[in-house]
Amino acid sequence: MDLSSIIATKGHYADYIIDEITHICQKLGKRAPGSEGEKEACEYMAGVLKKDCGCEKVEVESFSENPGSFYGWIYISVTLVLLGVACIFFAPVVTVVLDVLAAAIALLQFGLYKKAVDFLFKKKTGHNVTAIKHCSGEIKRRIVFNGHPDAAWEWPVNYALGGVGFEAHAIIGFAGIFYYLVLGVIAVAKYGSFSGIPAGTALIKCALWGLLFVPFWIGLYFLWNRRKVVDGANDNLTGCYIGIAILKALKDANIELENTEIGVVLTGSEEAGLRGSFAWSEAHKGEFDDVPTFIYSYDTIHDPKYLMANYRDLNGTVKSDKDVTDLFMEAAQALDIHCIKGWVPPMGGATDNAAFNKAGFRSTGITGLNHKLEDYYHTRRDTYDNLNKTGIADCFAVSVKVLDMFDKGAKQ
Repeated sequence: MDLSSIIATKGHYADYIIDEITHICQKLGKRAPGSEGEKEACEYMAGVLKKDCGCEKVEVESFSENPGSFYGWIYISVTLVLLGVACIFFAPVVTVVLDVLAAAIALLQFGLYKKAVDFLFKKKTGHNVTAIKHCSGEIKRRIVFNGHPDAAWEWPVNYALGGVGFEAHAIIGFAGIFYYLVLGVIAVAKYGSFSGIPAGTALIKCALWGLLFVPFWIGLYFLWNRRKVVDGANDNLTGCYIGIAILKALKDANIELENTEIGVVLTGSEEAGLRGSFAWSEAHKGEFDDVPTFIYSYDTIHDPKYLMANYRDLNGTVKSDKDVTDLFMEAAQALDIHCIKGWVPPMGGATDNAAFNKAGFRSTGITGLNHKLEDYYHTRRDTYDNLNKTGIADCFAVSVKVLDMFDKGAKQ
């Protein structure tokens, strides 16, 4: 089946995507992880998939989570660090213990997206959507398009100072932890675990100079604004609607694939640490092992200069499936659409692709933003009138070409 006619309509379906995103942002509730707004958006898009896209199977699935933990750990770690600063003057061993604990929580909760302190936060219910469009004949392969329907809590520093200011603030804060950790180790080695540092020594001067880190640590308490949820038009209704638009385009053109099943999976609470995609992966473990299955996970499709296939994810710690990623690059090359090889770097967070790969699925992450944070990222500027039609259209076209090549047996 030749899908070039659909690729040629990329502008039309970019308009469709923008119209749908505008409707959700204007008419539905705010979509914080585990909120009624997230559920409402899932139910709305599930209806679109069933009514307008011809999916025979559409399910809205719930899961349990503690979404406040993903940023709430910051309060715990910063408090431990501040207590550690006070202790260095009379019990440096306590400083060492508290700093190590603070760093460990940060590494587990953000560096690896583990549930180290989730139990300390309120339990809520998140929602996922699984939609399947069956093929007309024997199923020989399956492709799944993924996005996350939830939206982020605002990052005030990124809104006020942009990505450079935001990242500098975070880096300085983390540097301060290790600064006092080193001072604590030296103090224990030189003066003992519970001995004060003598006045007038170089070490006491270093400890006092280190107090310059305190305003940055206090600022980390305000790294996120849990009372303001952004619209999340780019991040990540764009990702949700790439797959939805592909299915709608196929239905509009009366195209039925003979041997390729198509799925759209919307995984909630990505902004709370990939909780929806981890839950979906567990709930559907082994379900798609019958035929080769590729998952394309989209996140923040905006700037065409930064359309990117990410070969690593989750702060650079998780490998994407090479064949799945290569196929996207080859599809872009075939259409002469700009696409770059990239990764989600350390301090860059993660996309749902990481959860799928960790669970054993063959997946990759597709993004359309500069990983050096833009001022709309997780801020009130992420609105329906700040979408990029060219970026959306290019990603849609490449994704249709991926489907075309995959349907013809590529990379299986």
